[in-house]
Amino acid sequence: MPLANGRPFGSGRRVSLFTLGTMRALAGPAPMLAVLRAALTAGINHLETAPAYGPAETFLGQALASLSAEGLEPAGGWRITSKLLPGCDLESGRHQLRAILSRLGRPRLDSLAVHGLNRPEHLNWATSGPGAELLAWATGEGLVDQVGFSSHGSNALIAQALATDRFRFCSLHLHLFDQTRLPLARSALAEGIGVLAISPADKGGRLYDPPAQLLADCAPFHPLELAYRFLLDQGISTLSLGAEQPGDLAWAAALAGPAATGGVSDPSSPAIPDSPAERAWLHPEHHQALAQLAAAGRERLGPERCGQCRACLPCPSGVPIPALLRLRNLAVGHGMEVFAGERYNLIGRAGHWWEEVNADACRRCGDCLPRCPHQLPIPDLLADTHRRLAAAPRRRLWG
Repeated sequence: MPLANGRPFGSGRRVSLFTLGTMRALAGPAPMLAVLRAALTAGINHLETAPAYGPAETFLGQALASLSAEGLEPAGGWRITSKLLPGCDLESGRHQLRAILSRLGRPRLDSLAVHGLNRPEHLNWATSGPGAELLAWATGEGLVDQVGFSSHGSNALIAQALATDRFRFCSLHLHLFDQTRLPLARSALAEGIGVLAISPADKGGRLYDPPAQLLADCAPFHPLELAYRFLLDQGISTLSLGAEQPGDLAWAAALAGPAATGGVSDPSSPAIPDSPAERAWLHPEHHQALAQLAAAGRERLGPERCGQCRACLPCPSGVPIPALLRLRNLAVGHGMEVFAGERYNLIGRAGHWWEEVNADACRRCGDCLPRCPHQLPIPDLLADTHRRLAAAPRRRLWG
């Protein structure tokens, strides 16, 4: 079956431009098999899963066995990444890894990630504690080809992890609407470290279901197409896509094909992949649409737009000012209230996976005001953010 030429991914085998994330196809083995068939047709060879995704690994293993019985797999075989939460002891970690391989029906993994290297103690565990022993054992026994990490932590922590030279790939939040980690990604890629962008469609702004205002701002292109093109143009190794049903892969299939050299107006008719890995992803018409998008946001926000320079930090009350004002930028600037509200109302309810203090913690001390180069009325904007976005708690998909 045709497969798009992939990109390097650390010290492992080349991976497809899109990665199938398995945290959503949880309705049963049959839906997982249908999604996996669609991924194969779309030219995807990289699968990402984790024990924390409920029955995902079991369903994936069953689906892989079904396809294998039919003689169906990508050229060179599937590339599979799974993850282990930090903190376990060596023996428990060994047991967990063997269980992963058993569920998947595989003798080895291409990649094993520390799942959520979000705090300093997680990094210590992985580099000098039991995690270091576990990762060394996994690679030494030939059970894992390379090790890496996913992180929802601070930029400083991610930079520290990358500097250890212990990891050959990383999974980071890299989005069109949140570019703060792009310098880290570029540095990693320059060092030969693979970079996976975590959920550009969902965590990047619910771009699969964009509001009318955002659609107009991105016209004539779909916001998701622009977001994907932007990240691929940055050289990111692979973009994860959590699919619940085959139709969720339509944009990935369309962009992986020859039609991606220009505009893609109908993702329901995906093209057969050719060799898209190194093509130019942003053409003049895409740059024009991105400029139009940025201009629309600046016009609606006016002098209240946060430039995300982070000069306001640190806040004595621990308020993550830039992260909160970014959500306000999206809600006011592009009509993305639903996404901004979802993210805002996870604050303090997702542990170390997301921010822990919301705008209501601002005590109007004024420390941030003289540091802001744009002279923003930050306490007032934080109060407005809370009024706009605070709502009843929402349940996380997993964890």
